[in-house]
Amino acid sequence: MSWNNWLLQIPRWLSVAFTVAVILNIIAVVQEKSTVWCDVLAVLPLGLLLLAGLCLFLLPYAARWRGR
Repeated sequence: MSWNNWLLQIPRWLSVAFTVAVILNIIAVVQEKSTVWCDVLAVLPLGLLLLAGLCLFLLPYAARWRGR
């Protein structure tokens, strides 16, 4: 698998992880068993998703810069 495919797959799987973490967080809040680590569980994939999205955003600009 090439780097381009990996770069596209990472945000997809991170969004799945974020969705699962949010669902688990909602279940914990409804059962009144919410803890700090449960809140962080949803924030961690979100931060990684932000970094991956920024990389994908900057990728065309970096390709143009390298092409000159």
